[in-house]
Amino acid sequence: MLELGPGVAHLWYVFSDAVRDEALLAAYHRLLSPDEAERQARFLFAENRHEYLLTRALVRSVLSRYARVAPEAWSFVRNEYGRPQIAGPPGAPPLRFNLSNTRGLIACLVAMDRDVGVDVEDTGRASSTVDIADRFFSPAEVRALHAQPEAARRARFFEYWTLKESYIKARGMGLAIPLDHFSFHLDDGPSIGISFDPRLADDRAAWQFALYRPSAQHMMAAAIRRGIDPPLSIELKETVPLRDEG
Repeated sequence: MLELGPGVAHLWYVFSDAVRDEALLAAYHRLLSPDEAERQARFLFAENRHEYLLTRALVRSVLSRYARVAPEAWSFVRNEYGRPQIAGPPGAPPLRFNLSNTRGLIACLVAMDRDVGVDVEDTGRASSTVDIADRFFSPAEVRALHAQPEAARRARFFEYWTLKESYIKARGMGLAIPLDHFSFHLDDGPSIGISFDPRLADDRAAWQFALYRPSAQHMMAAAIRRGIDPPLSIELKETVPLRDEG
């Protein structure tokens, strides 16, 4: 089993397009709960079914690295905003996790007994990035985005977007938190800063954030509520569920 101390978080990710081995995919199907299998079957397109299958295989196999629990034995519940968390089996360690998936990449951030959030985005997808920012980002972020050279704005947009998604997912409230009620500051020093509208009643010193480029196509952001603890060490772990274990 892997050790996961209070000062460490593990960020696991898998490039889903590369996982096509039929024996592995059959093994992933055997891990699904009946509800998960039913949901997977409802996806219209094969790629969406594949992505969902790998997402469930990733979280179940990753959690079993930290506890003597078979991957198929984990059960989950969702909070009122839809964020999943561990419901069983009884006696499982207080692991907290968050999942994200996009075209070609799936990620799972895990820590011990603290809020975490992760977001991954396909930066090659078609989107009107600056128009989206103008509508939904904070005024400070919009000003900072427009101050970038035009060639750099798309990358900066996805930095903001993944960070904002990671924060609202770590809070467990999703888009119930308005995206313009908090601002990320990416040009003020080596660390990623955040500030809050007073209505959010949050403490910027309680959070740490990180940005990664796992591939030329993908952006990935992590959010961790560290409270009064020192910054956590975030360890990146590329994997293929079940294949890389042992």
